[in-house]
Amino acid sequence: MENNPDQPNQTYPDKPGQGEEPIKKVTEKTTSFVQFSGIAFQMLGTIGLGVWAGMKLDVWQNNHRPIWTIVLSLTAIGASLYLFIRQLTKK
Repeated sequence: MENNPDQPNQTYPDKPGQGEEPIKKVTEKTTSFVQFSGIAFQMLGTIGLGVWAGMKLDVWQNNHRPIWTIVLSLTAIGASLYLFIRQLTKK
């Protein structure tokens, strides 16, 4: 089977960069997905560390109310939101 000169070659695009568009879109989506997944795990780790540290301080001080857990949890949530916004505006 020969290539007809009137038909475009399907294996090699006529214009340079013509075949790169779908790959570029997939790469951008994948990069975005990986970036936001990393941000989510960073937020989870920050909040988890704040809660864990607060619980340990409450046990160490024999607090009847979880004061340190609440304070450090809210501080960790604020810090993770700050880091999230800073990473989004970095682009």
